[in-house]
Amino acid sequence: MKFLGKPRSQTAASLPLCLLLLKILQPGHGRLYSNRYAGDKVIRLIPSSEQEAYTLKKICRQLKVDLWQPSSVSHISEGTVTDVHVPQNGSRALLAFLQEADILHKILIEDLQKALEQGSSLRPPRNRRSLSEYNYEVYHSLEEIQNWMQHLNNTHSGLIHMFSIGKSYEGRPLFVLKLGRRSRAYKNAVWIDCGIHAREWIGPAFCQWFVKEALLTYKSDPTMRKMMNHLYFYIMPVFNVDGYHFSWTNDRFWRKTRSRNSRFHCRGVDANRNWKVKWCDEGASMHPCDDTYCGPFPESEPEVKAVANFLRKHRKHIKAYLSFHAYAQMLLYPYSYKYATIPNFSCVESAAYKAVNALRSVYGVRYRYGPASSTLYVSSGSSMDWAYKTGIPYTFAFELRDTGHFGFLLPEMLIQPTCTETMLAVKNITMHLLRKCP
Repeated sequence: MKFLGKPRSQTAASLPLCLLLLKILQPGHGRLYSNRYAGDKVIRLIPSSEQEAYTLKKICRQLKVDLWQPSSVSHISEGTVTDVHVPQNGSRALLAFLQEADILHKILIEDLQKALEQGSSLRPPRNRRSLSEYNYEVYHSLEEIQNWMQHLNNTHSGLIHMFSIGKSYEGRPLFVLKLGRRSRAYKNAVWIDCGIHAREWIGPAFCQWFVKEALLTYKSDPTMRKMMNHLYFYIMPVFNVDGYHFSWTNDRFWRKTRSRNSRFHCRGVDANRNWKVKWCDEGASMHPCDDTYCGPFPESEPEVKAVANFLRKHRKHIKAYLSFHAYAQMLLYPYSYKYATIPNFSCVESAAYKAVNALRSVYGVRYRYGPASSTLYVSSGSSMDWAYKTGIPYTFAFELRDTGHFGFLLPEMLIQPTCTETMLAVKNITMHLLRKCP
């Protein structure tokens, strides 16, 4: 596809992505999501001046759009790549405005509904009899994932223990898998969570992939055997269970939890802005209708409260916290809420550097790495910062593939390469932890 308007600069092309979404209900005959995205387009914009950035911010606020990457209107700036999802009846007007204003733009997806249906994995739940029969190269519904967890708990009791840490707002159990060989009573541990944002389906897919690889390669891979013998892994494949379920049944691009607000019709809280660390400051919103809504108070969401309680209870032996998101191809570490260097910077930076190099060695995919505030954007109330402040020394957030060509609609054919390369990064971080970097 060719850019329309001015030539695209190399500087702009390398900067972080910003993706916005404007959703309306569309009538039609499509099956998925009531055909609500028929004719919608995803358009990439690059403001080349602060005036253009200001204009785009104003339009975003007027249209009350949802932001994808970055997650706040305030982060739209000169040179920032901005991807916008526009409904069918608004795309013509927006394109006309962009050409009139001479703002760089390019159509990434001509019809979002068609893109959804071409890559759809929405299917009836299926029963699996064994680990080898389960297909890890498709996306799975919440019901399928929880059935899979129960199956592993029943069939791999020597290495896996499944338990619940609480219930979601809508009453769903919050399941965690404890993975590792019961070699001794006390072992250090690594916490891994996926799916804190509902629409980021590649996250839960990776959590499942990690468990599968651990079980299948434990006997044959010395590195995996060492990890499983010396550590426990607490793995939460779907953090935001209500939101994830809703993204399968109602709105593919839902981000937040599903809690109700007594004063507003808008539902949900950004579960990655609800933690008690510089809560509701920069990069978070106080308005319940915004995608980055921080909630009425810290840990207001039962999902966040349950995980926070578990991590507080086990913080003496949990040495690493890993959270998996999408998209941007980044490996981030604290701080998110401020521009400052963490005390153990050299250890964490070294681990990140080696992890992204290991990741790149598989398919040549490049990840940026560094403090979240300067590498991505400033955001307050994040789980990663909270975990670090609580005393977990190694805390990282992965932003998995890609950089915007597919965005949240990463095709199932890319699950295997994405998970394969990410496994190497996670194993690298884990071995770094075991080496007890000074």
